[in-house]
Amino acid sequence: MYDILERFTQTAALLNGHFVLSSGLHSPTYLQCALALQSPTDANAFAQAIAEKCGAFEADAVASPAIGGLVIGFATAQALGCRFIWTERENSVMTLRRGFSATQGERFLVVEDVITTGGSTRECIEALEKAGAKVVAAASVIDRSNGLADVGVPRVSLATLDVPSYRPENCPLCKSGTSMTKPGSRPQK
Repeated sequence: MYDILERFTQTAALLNGHFVLSSGLHSPTYLQCALALQSPTDANAFAQAIAEKCGAFEADAVASPAIGGLVIGFATAQALGCRFIWTERENSVMTLRRGFSATQGERFLVVEDVITTGGSTRECIEALEKAGAKVVAAASVIDRSNGLADVGVPRVSLATLDVPSYRPENCPLCKSGTSMTKPGSRPQK
């Protein structure tokens, strides 16, 4: 397996500037996983690495929060040989839609592209648990919380970064007048 961050750099998925993250926090670094996952070869390599790290959790299925986790979640389910479903927001609440369901006690691995605060992962876990599932672990390609995000279950990642993020009122990039970009899929908080 090649170096994850090197591959993010090669695919222009590791960006520097002034970004508003899905969490509403600001950061000088953004990881555009869609670019890193656009090659099926890369997506499958990342997914195989996640599957190897998570095999001991014995998940029956994989779930991901839409939209960021869809590609890597599907590829991980394929690597594990199990089914894949996703959660998405409806009226700002993460839920199972499109006819997806979980059976009582079904064991899920929740897979995400990038974890910053763990908010989307926690919301996905809550939706699955509300449906009766048991979430055994969570995984991501990138953990930009430096291991600090708590999602309530064991969690693994392929690469861990210590990337600063700031509340808007304390953002040094805002104070310096650096223009910002909101590249994520969720509306700005």
